[in-house]
Amino acid sequence: MNIEKVEVLIIGAGPSGCVAAAYLFGQGVKIKVVEKNKFPRFVIGESLLPRCMHHFEEVGLLSCLEKQQFEIKAGARFMKNGQICNFDFSKKHTPGWDWTWQVPRADFDMTLTDTLIDRGVEIAFEQEVVDVAFTDEDAITTIRDKEGQEVQVSSKYIIDSSGFGRVLPRLLDLEKPSSIPEHSSIFTHVKELNRPKGKEGTLITFDIIDTDTWLWVIPFSNGYTSIGYVGKTEYLESFEGDNSQKLSAMMKLSDYYYDRFKDLEYEFEPKMIKNFSKSVKQLYGKRYALTGNSAEFLDPVFSSGVTFATESALLAAKLITRELRNEKVDWEIEYAEHIKEGVGVFATYVKEWYTGNLQKIFFHKQENPIIKAQICAVLAGYVWDKTNPFVKNHSRLVKTVAHITDMEIEGKI
Repeated sequence: MNIEKVEVLIIGAGPSGCVAAAYLFGQGVKIKVVEKNKFPRFVIGESLLPRCMHHFEEVGLLSCLEKQQFEIKAGARFMKNGQICNFDFSKKHTPGWDWTWQVPRADFDMTLTDTLIDRGVEIAFEQEVVDVAFTDEDAITTIRDKEGQEVQVSSKYIIDSSGFGRVLPRLLDLEKPSSIPEHSSIFTHVKELNRPKGKEGTLITFDIIDTDTWLWVIPFSNGYTSIGYVGKTEYLESFEGDNSQKLSAMMKLSDYYYDRFKDLEYEFEPKMIKNFSKSVKQLYGKRYALTGNSAEFLDPVFSSGVTFATESALLAAKLITRELRNEKVDWEIEYAEHIKEGVGVFATYVKEWYTGNLQKIFFHKQENPIIKAQICAVLAGYVWDKTNPFVKNHSRLVKTVAHITDMEIEGKI
């Protein structure tokens, strides 16, 4: 079997793989990207955060995305029992991008891959990684095409950006249970012919049904809207019928949105992802790095998925470039610790969302603008900014503020 030789093999052509590919290709590194699916393809993760805009800008992928005129996301709205909490990214603690996009990922991801192909990046679609072996000198990856033919690629490094495919975690037995509570999601798209005019028709909203259950509404600029519920797995499974019947029944739980969506046909049979939070034993190894959802996947309530995907991809690509230039890299400190810090911050917010502490803070009537700006920076993805107390002391501070909120509600302070 002939063996193709590259310096870096990237598994997956989503935002994570594309950011890594764009950086490495720009540094003159010989790369190859393999993608199991044929594009365009549907994938979840349609709400971005401002932090990831820095990554697209740095690797020269921002202008091609701007041309697509995706829906601007300038913040987010959280609703619960008639109460509303609006976050405006322009009023956040940390300097940086004040907006991002809400995107149909099929179009978004294909824009990225088309742009890279035009630059000369090799992206092989419908190619599945079925085996990998490491030596002292290289990594040998076996790849199977849709006809069942296999080829091998020799590379100095592998970046696993395979997302939910989690290729290397499966092949190398790196999976481990997540510390995030087990939740599942059910979702689809609808075409809104009579979408509300103005801001209401474009605003991304999280409608909280109860502490564990919430509805997302993500309008796109093409007239379609993503709708989906997240809840405990056993709760979602308690609804009768197929996925369409389950989601239709759940939509009745939203007093605010039921009338808007009740008569619209689902563009595809609603999909369900069960127990989606994932983790791994390690984020890197000799000759490989895990990025994005291949490494960690958190609950989607704060839309952190693409941001971690691009943050980790860009960092991994930079470190590999340095090693190819014979520079010394400490992967534990420079990669693993950095990514774990960000994941740890968001994990706290996810956990405290489901304890009810964070919801208590969001919907407290006596709003503190300084605290809100600090939390807003976290929700915008700036989870490495240690000048923000809600980053530096995230675990303790959320609990403390929730306790003070309780005392204010009870009239004790």
